[in-house]
Amino acid sequence: MNPALTPEDTAFIRSLVLFEDASIIAFNKPSGLSSQGGRIKAHTLDDLLFAFARSSGNRPRLIHRLDRDTSGVILTARTKPAAGFLGKAMMGRRFRKTYLALVAPGAPEPAGGVIEAPLRREEIGRESYMKVSAADHPDAESAVTRYRTLARSPVAALVECQPQTGRMHQLRVHLASLGRPIAGDARYGGALMLAGAPVPRLMLHAARLSFPHPDGGTTTIEAPLPADMAAMLASLGLALPTPA
Repeated sequence: MNPALTPEDTAFIRSLVLFEDASIIAFNKPSGLSSQGGRIKAHTLDDLLFAFARSSGNRPRLIHRLDRDTSGVILTARTKPAAGFLGKAMMGRRFRKTYLALVAPGAPEPAGGVIEAPLRREEIGRESYMKVSAADHPDAESAVTRYRTLARSPVAALVECQPQTGRMHQLRVHLASLGRPIAGDARYGGALMLAGAPVPRLMLHAARLSFPHPDGGTTTIEAPLPADMAAMLASLGLALPTPA
C-alpha cells in the first residue's frame, strides 16, 4: 500500500541520497529509521521509497537491510532486472561491506583477525536474539567476520569490520563474543556510558559498500561518519586514520 508521504517526508528521503543513476539509488540511512517492517508506527525507509515511485507505482526495491539503529549505506534497485542482478550478486557474496564500530572497554585482543563463530537465533518474547552456537547445533548458521582496530584508548576502540556472511546482528554478537560489545548496544551488553557521557545510540555505521553494478564494473559508495558518532570518537580522543 502506498503510504501518504508529506512534502517533508519526500524532502527527507531525497536528502539521504548518496548516489543514483538509472539502475540504483544508494542512501545514507540515519540511526533510528527502520529499513522495513518495523513494529513502530512510523514510516520505514521502504515506505519512503514511494517518493521515487514510477508512474506505474513501482518504487525502488531494497537489496539488503540495516538494523534500525545502525546508520550508513543502504542500496536499492530502481528496476526489476537490476534487483535480480544485485540479489544474485549478494547471494554470491560479491558485495563487500565495511562497517565502523565503537567498542568498549579498550581494543579487542588480538587487535585484528577473523572471527569464525556460528550463530543461532533465539526468540525471547517478541524479540529475536542471536547467540554464538556450537557448530553442530541443528539451528547453527556459519558466520565469519574480518576485523581490525583503527584507533584505541584504555576506554574504547574504533574497529573496522567486514562481514563475510550476512547473519542477523552478526557484527554485534561477534564483537560481544570477544568481550568488546559495541557501545550503545543494550541488547548485547554494550556500554551505555563512556568517559562519563551517555552513548546516544548503537555506535555502528555502514561506512562503505562495493558491489558489481548492473550496468557493468564495480561501484563503491561511502557514507560519511554521522555527527553523533564523530562527536563520541572526538570526546574519547579516537581519530579515523587519514588515507595514505
